[in-house]
Amino acid sequence: MKTFEHYAPDSIEELLEMLKSKPNAKLIAGGTDLLLQMKQGTAQPETVISLKNVEELRGFSVSKNGYRLGAGMTLRGITRSNKLTQNFPGLVYAAGVVASEQIRTLATLGGNICNASPSADMVPPLIALDAVVQLVSNQGQRDLSLSDFFKGPGESVLKSGEIMHSIFLPQPSGNMIYSKHAPRKFMDLAVVGVAVRLAKKNGKINEARVALGAVGPVPFRAEKTEALLAGQTLTTELMLEAGEMAAGECVPIDDIRGSAWYRKRMVKVHVRRNLEALR
Repeated sequence: MKTFEHYAPDSIEELLEMLKSKPNAKLIAGGTDLLLQMKQGTAQPETVISLKNVEELRGFSVSKNGYRLGAGMTLRGITRSNKLTQNFPGLVYAAGVVASEQIRTLATLGGNICNASPSADMVPPLIALDAVVQLVSNQGQRDLSLSDFFKGPGESVLKSGEIMHSIFLPQPSGNMIYSKHAPRKFMDLAVVGVAVRLAKKNGKINEARVALGAVGPVPFRAEKTEALLAGQTLTTELMLEAGEMAAGECVPIDDIRGSAWYRKRMVKVHVRRNLEALR
């Protein structure tokens, strides 16, 4: 591993000043991805800035409008949160199927998002929950929908000197389920990730979210499928049609984990199953 400078600021203000003077520095939180890349030589930063001492990034708060999760909150912390388990069980489930318990102890929510992997397990459920990310820099802060955060594999809208501060979840509306299709239950990347949220009124769907991962260059909302579901009563025929439509919205690739054809097939299956579970 190439030698590098290491810094560990104690506050957001100190961190942002450091990023201003060292714009090419790499940030490290849990280090479950960056350290591996550095050992393999695929990442060779001259400067690494640790976030471990910035307590503000690990915060968790609840208000009448919703829940704010610090970007430095660990995935294990999410699985152990009673409030999140009660209000967002689908999100807690997603955190629990990432890698292993040892890795979840280190890996952070912000890291899982900011890596911008198309197969990130936390992203589809967060998109389905209408998550908003707060980004901060010396220029101020900006909030944007998580679904607008990604530009491509490994690419996001984060600017130089900008960090993800927190993720805001509105008060839950309806129920959300996340399902992951992978060769192994643990320690494997998703071949397909499907999050579905439905809110119903008088037996009809008044709000639908269908978010897909690992079937395109970025995780995304299947908006045509959502429109198909909105205002309808959930029937077997509608669930089958929704699965077909969601598969049609995918643009998957062939890779070592599965072919594009197989991924589309699994999207059909998982969308239908998730809708059935929410029926």
